[in-house]
Amino acid sequence: SRYSTTSRVNDLALLEPHVRAKVLAILNDAHAHGVSLMVYETYRSQARQEQLFNQGVTKLRQVGCHGYGLAADIVFSVGGEPSWKGDFSLLAHLARAHSLISGSDWGHPSRPTTFVDADHVQWLPVWRQGSLFRGEWYPDGDYDPYADNP
Repeated sequence: SRYSTTSRVNDLALLEPHVRAKVLAILNDAHAHGVSLMVYETYRSQARQEQLFNQGVTKLRQVGCHGYGLAADIVFSVGGEPSWKGDFSLLAHLARAHSLISGSDWGHPSRPTTFVDADHVQWLPVWRQGSLFRGEWYPDGDYDPYADNP
C-alpha cells in the first residue's frame, strides 16, 4: 500500500542503500554543525506526485527520482517537527560533499536556475533522469554524479 499511497513516506529503508548512507551522513554532519535536520520524504508514489502537482506544491506532474529510491527531501527539525524556514546552503554543501545533487543548484552552483527545490537531494544529475525513467540506466555503488559528464 505504501507504493500507491498519497500519504508522505519517509522510510529510509526505501532509499537505495548508497543513497541511504549518504543521507544519514548528511544528517550526522549537519548535527556536528549544530543544525538539526530530518528526512521529510523518501519514496513518493505517482498518485502522491499528482496530488502535489494539483495542489501547486510541485511543478512536476510525473514522479521523479523519489520513485526509484534515489532522492530524499531533507528539512530542518524544530522541536521534532518539519520546517522549511532557514538557509538551506549547508544542506547543499553537505549534499555535494556526499556526492548527491542538491535541488538548490542541481549540481551547478555557479549557474542560476529557475527551479529551486532547496530541501531535495538526489543521486544523479538531471540529464541522466531520462535514461533512468526509461529503464536503461541505474547508478552502481561507485557512481559519482559530479564525475559523470555528458
